[in-house]
Amino acid sequence: MRATRSDDTVLENAFVPDRYVARVVPAGGAGVDAFVLSVFAWALMGFGNVYYGLAKRALDQSIASVKTKGSLALSRSMAYHPEIQHAIAEMVIELESIGPYLETIAEDWSSGVDHGTQWPSKIFAAKYHAVEASWRVVDRGLDVSGGTGIFRSAGYERLIRDARLGRLHPANSFLTHEVVAKTALDISLDEQPRWG
Repeated sequence: MRATRSDDTVLENAFVPDRYVARVVPAGGAGVDAFVLSVFAWALMGFGNVYYGLAKRALDQSIASVKTKGSLALSRSMAYHPEIQHAIAEMVIELESIGPYLETIAEDWSSGVDHGTQWPSKIFAAKYHAVEASWRVVDRGLDVSGGTGIFRSAGYERLIRDARLGRLHPANSFLTHEVVAKTALDISLDEQPRWG
């Protein structure tokens, strides 16, 4: 992922003294370790905010684009076209749901609010929502930008690529849906599905 420089680091024959080992948890995970969950909280809230910022950039770029873009059917810029205004409004409304959601979950975490076993679900869902809403903002922005948005020189194609990759960024959609559903159904997160 070029935007985040998510490169692999391979450590061979690296020794870590016991005093530097933060946690040893049983294989399969019986319950959720608070320290491990804190790593997820930090990472997923951070990822969510990356995509929130990306969506803000897409909105800003779309607004700037339509203010200068003309049309043979209009005597003024495309900013005066009713459907462009509708699309911009949809982008703003979508964007308005991302920040407060992330902020609430981060504030609850930082303040020590006791959501108990609901914490993994809340953290994963907030990141998932940020990514999906960001994608909708960017996708709608491409509609607003028109064909020029796909060219590298416009800068919008990078936003499209990066917004789409948010769905692959941990925790992906499959893992998020599993965690949220198992939490709602009160099924242990380490329980494997049994078919038949």
